[in-house]
Amino acid sequence: MPTIRTCKTCGQKNRLAANHLADTGRCGACKNPLPPLDEPLQVDTVLFDEIIQSSRVPVLVDFWADWCGPCHAAAPEVARTAKDMAGQAIVLKVDTDKHQQLAARFAVRGIPNFAVFTSGKLIKQQAGVVDHNVMEGWLRSAVPTPSV
Repeated sequence: MPTIRTCKTCGQKNRLAANHLADTGRCGACKNPLPPLDEPLQVDTVLFDEIIQSSRVPVLVDFWADWCGPCHAAAPEVARTAKDMAGQAIVLKVDTDKHQQLAARFAVRGIPNFAVFTSGKLIKQQAGVVDHNVMEGWLRSAVPTPSV
């Protein structure tokens, strides 16, 4: 299931495969660069699974809900992390009210709840508000090291 990215130069909607969200691509219409994803991406279960399994960079997932005050307090930090880590990581948002089975799969009991995945595996999970420096530290420590 591809995601849609809109070219900031010409407004053309471009389909991107999940494994290319952290790459710089080209707009199909004007050929200008499409920068890596630099904002949190709202996902459903299908897109979540596809991105987690195919991403070549670490993925931070923000499990949240619209009624949650601390989730709204964390949102600017999540957005800054997505911007700061563009090309090096992907940031996803999962609405726990809309996707309860996905939240249950990762035993999300309190929100906001952050999870970091590398190579399809959960490597870190923590509930509670944290700032972007903490999130970025998690992502930097999750970068897979090449085998020698």
